[in-house]
Amino acid sequence: MGGKIQKFTVRQSMLSNSFEIYRYRDSYLNDIALHHHDFYEVYLFLNGNVNYTIESRNYHLLPGDILLINPMELHQPRITMEKHPYERIVLWVNKSFLEQFSTPATTLTHCFDSSVPGHTNLLRLPPTVRQHITDLMERLVSESNSTEYGSDIASLGCLIELLVELNRQSKHFAQHHEVTDKSGPIVTDVLNYINEHYHEELSLDMLASRFFVNKYHLSHEFNRLVGTSIYRYIIQKRLVIAKQMLADGLPPTDVYQHCGFGDYSNFYRAFKSEYSISPKDFAIAARADDNASI
Repeated sequence: MGGKIQKFTVRQSMLSNSFEIYRYRDSYLNDIALHHHDFYEVYLFLNGNVNYTIESRNYHLLPGDILLINPMELHQPRITMEKHPYERIVLWVNKSFLEQFSTPATTLTHCFDSSVPGHTNLLRLPPTVRQHITDLMERLVSESNSTEYGSDIASLGCLIELLVELNRQSKHFAQHHEVTDKSGPIVTDVLNYINEHYHEELSLDMLASRFFVNKYHLSHEFNRLVGTSIYRYIIQKRLVIAKQMLADGLPPTDVYQHCGFGDYSNFYRAFKSEYSISPKDFAIAARADDNASI
């Protein structure tokens, strides 16, 4: 396959207010922590040995698999480095940028919407369709890195064609390919409870008692399947929702109360530690980005 190979970085923020696409090939990578983005992600797996966790769902990836990840979903690849390199194409799309291309008849964000009945993060498509989407992503990589006349318009057209195709295929091939695990149901129940009650007081002891399971067993199985501790997941989930509220214009002094932080100082420290920016400064930057995209 063609396309420029870029050097992977752990950066999880966009440099552009539109979209970015990267083609990576790595023979060695450190572990990548559970994380989320403020933008939509399309991930095309090309080669390697990878299990991918998105919230409570685990996927063992096959070449050609496509993952669709929305900004509210915590996710993490678990990579086993073997004799074959880890190859993928990753597309990031700014939320407001993508939404401006939707019409009353066509919502380009539909394929990312986890609230849609039957939604799945993974598209495992028939060979002909899979090759068509792979070709579109390869072409988008090429046009995005080109200095030829019209490459900016060509890349935008390619992006829209790709997202239309992904939305079509998500409607036609919304099959589930999650890996099952004996501890999966209890961990999923705990995750769902945290996601619904993030604004309440939560702890390992309370969750273990509520779900009638030994807390040490729950802690071990949660960490094994989700890739982080229950405490860390609760903090990250609260921060994900806090970022969304701040971006929507809610004042920081109100956000912490809605997200389960005991007081503003705890919220401030957690937010600044996670994102290297204060809640207030993030809110200002988010408003500036929204105005720039109009």
